[in-house]
Amino acid sequence: MNVLPEKQKEVLLTLLSLIEPPENDGCLSYDIFGDIEDKNVFSLVSEWQSRQQLNRHISSKRFSVLLGTRSLLSEPLKIEILTVSDREGIEAVNAVRKKETTPGRFTWEGA
Repeated sequence: MNVLPEKQKEVLLTLLSLIEPPENDGCLSYDIFGDIEDKNVFSLVSEWQSRQQLNRHISSKRFSVLLGTRSLLSEPLKIEILTVSDREGIEAVNAVRKKETTPGRFTWEGA
C-alpha cells in the first residue's frame, strides 16, 4: 500500500485497528509491515489454513474496511494471493544440495 503522505496516519490507524486476528476460523497469522525506507508504504500479510477460509475473510466487513482505504492511496492497491500446493521437508534440501555438490564442497545431511 502506497499511502498519500497526508493520509499516512489515518491509514496506519486503520491498519492497526485490523491487527487483531480476524474472527474467521483458519487465520494462522495477520501482520502489518512498514517499509523502513518509506514511511508511506505498508504491507499486510495474512496466512490461512485454506483458500475457502481466505475467501470468507475477503467477503467480510473487516476486509471491506481495508478496501475502504483505496481512496487514501497514491497508487492502486496491490493484492497478491499466493498458494502452496505441496509441502516438502529436509529431504528436498538434501536432494538439491546433493545435486550441487562439487569436490571440496560441504553437503549437509541433516538429522
